[in-house]
Amino acid sequence: MAQKVFVVEGRQFRTESDYACAKRDKEIIDKLREKTDSQDRGQLEVLRKELRSGRYHFQTLLGQDFLDEVEMQLKQMPVPEGRGRKTGKTKDGKRTQRAGRIKGGKQTRQTGGEQSQLAGPVYRDTKQSERVRSKTVDSRRSGKDDPQISIIVQEELRKREKRRKLIIISCSVAAACCLGYFAVYSYYDYRTQSAYRLLSELKESAEGSVSSTSAVPDSPEGPLFTLDGEAESREVLEEYQKLMVRYKRLIGWVKIEGTKIDYPVMQTVDNEYYLDHNMDHQYDKNGTIFMDKDCDVLKPSTNYILYGHHMKNGRMFGQLDLYKDESYYEEHPYISFDTIYEKGTYQVMYVFRSKVYKEDEIAFKYYQFIDANGEMEFASYMEEMAAMSLYDTGVTAEFGDQLLTLSTCDYQETDGRFVVVAKKVF
Repeated sequence: MAQKVFVVEGRQFRTESDYACAKRDKEIIDKLREKTDSQDRGQLEVLRKELRSGRYHFQTLLGQDFLDEVEMQLKQMPVPEGRGRKTGKTKDGKRTQRAGRIKGGKQTRQTGGEQSQLAGPVYRDTKQSERVRSKTVDSRRSGKDDPQISIIVQEELRKREKRRKLIIISCSVAAACCLGYFAVYSYYDYRTQSAYRLLSELKESAEGSVSSTSAVPDSPEGPLFTLDGEAESREVLEEYQKLMVRYKRLIGWVKIEGTKIDYPVMQTVDNEYYLDHNMDHQYDKNGTIFMDKDCDVLKPSTNYILYGHHMKNGRMFGQLDLYKDESYYEEHPYISFDTIYEKGTYQVMYVFRSKVYKEDEIAFKYYQFIDANGEMEFASYMEEMAAMSLYDTGVTAEFGDQLLTLSTCDYQETDGRFVVVAKKVF
């Protein structure tokens, strides 16, 4: 591949950095050409003197080329009378020329038998270029910068400093937001886990202050659980009696051995409430595991549907999607779900992905399967879920079996859901 070559004022530069320096030198040269009358010998001589003194610091050979150009213009101009040749008398009365001799088209002078060029050296190698740059730095330190160039440099430095401050401020704000989010998230997570540990201890404690014959307390709206439209009282399991005193909307407990899923289950008339509230009715982004409002543990319903968030840290139903691998199912084939009235162990049947459909869409909506009106309807539901299942567990159900459905978000598609369906075995 051919090397890229940059050309400025007839000179070639191989790197972009040298090209940038050459463009800067050209800008300075163009300004000097504009303010100098090329027909005015006096102005040209002043310019030559400034160039030789290093007042204008060039970073490339364009500066030397410009000096050669000025020298050539001066040589081509006629020498005014009284200038150019200075004469004097010697002791013997003879006149001697003090003007320099012309040799090779360049004016020279004799110094100790040696000739030196007035035009100055031409820098053609790397070491000489480095000396030019060193001279440039020295002239900058001595304060001999062109006022216009100094203004440009100072403006650029101000812009860079402003950009640097903006970057620092932006990074600081972003860091503060991240730390704030992490602090809030950690607080909610700690509060949630502390509450569930306390509930587990109360559940497992053999002592209780509530009689084993306690009935389900009524909610503010009236009896939450009914049988054929009438309130029915049933005995609450002893391990949940203490919890029912404080948490009147507790409906059960779900647990999968060997996982983080070990939570109380709530139920209320609003399926949105426990998406961002905990059991103490406090705002909590973790939410709470809850049963669909249309499910009834007293009838009971054909299918209990439980919902929970898919938390990235594995909390709630964050580990439910591990059932996508058949090997995980084989290690965790059973789900424990107790209502506050009776215990239950369920065996996993189907694992599938679905979504929340629009009301007018024609599709199997697993979240509407709560009660089956007959054997044919039940069989139809089973066929739909079997067709969607990611693998065949070999477990089937018949009309009259009690089912349990766990549902959480699935981020593979918009409004996606990951679903595990099990049947009660004992």
